[in-house]
Amino acid sequence: MTKFLFKKTLIIGVGLIGSSLSRALKSKKISKKVIGYDRDIKVRKKCAKLKFLDSIINNLDLYENYDLIVLATPLGSYNEILERITPYIKSKCIITDVGSTKYSVQSEFNRYKKNEFINFIPGHPVAGLEKSGPEYGFEDLFLNRYCILTSPNKRSAEYKLIKKMWEKIGMTVENMSAEHHDRVLAMTSHIPQLIAYSIVATSTELESKIKKEVIKYSAAGFRDFTRLAGSDPIMWRDIYMLNKDAVLEMLGRFSEDLSSLQKAIRNSDSNFLEKMFSETREVRKQIEKFGQAGTFDPREKNN
Repeated sequence: MTKFLFKKTLIIGVGLIGSSLSRALKSKKISKKVIGYDRDIKVRKKCAKLKFLDSIINNLDLYENYDLIVLATPLGSYNEILERITPYIKSKCIITDVGSTKYSVQSEFNRYKKNEFINFIPGHPVAGLEKSGPEYGFEDLFLNRYCILTSPNKRSAEYKLIKKMWEKIGMTVENMSAEHHDRVLAMTSHIPQLIAYSIVATSTELESKIKKEVIKYSAAGFRDFTRLAGSDPIMWRDIYMLNKDAVLEMLGRFSEDLSSLQKAIRNSDSNFLEKMFSETREVRKQIEKFGQAGTFDPREKNN
């Protein structure tokens, strides 16, 4: 007899991440039932057609008893969702999320701690694609990736359940403070995304002929880097609004280094350029060596 971690799970937001998690929870027999909610009727129709959920609902007020609720919506929607669902929760329930900032999420969760039935375990599976929508989801999206949990109580039964859930899906789970998470992710995720948006924006402002040729002759490096600019704009808008301080700090550091490179090129300082490029090359080697859990791209497995 299969022993599920959860009897009934509600995934709020069934885009790329929510639909991939739904598929994994069913495939790995982690949750006996997985229910989805999305306010977008087009998304709900896609989910019904793809049949990876037990059911898809269109009204959070028709609340049932769930022992796990996952917020997989843009960060700016959390407060509205929590205001709607927390009054209905009258039995033990874990609420977790997949958001890319954690200090803001922790602050949101703290507002609803008075409900004694709810345990909040903030989380961030560091995985994704530049695509959005349930049709792009797949259960191995999280395989060999990191998941960061920022709950201070690592000994609680609820924390251990969420940790086990992500591990069964194939993730390596780490714990850190919400503030530290946001500073780290500002550099590893949020700044690269911002640069990709900026480069594409710059290319659109070039005179017509050059703009066409930039698009036409995009080499692999430019094409692969700027693919980030195809990501969900609402999700990234919320990330920058809610992780403002950490992003601005890291952006300031990046700007200083970029200015140094600009000066070196202007002054034909080949020694400076070679030294910096050599140092960054070594860092890249370390990333490849020690970042094994985050280097596998599931899309490559069938290539």
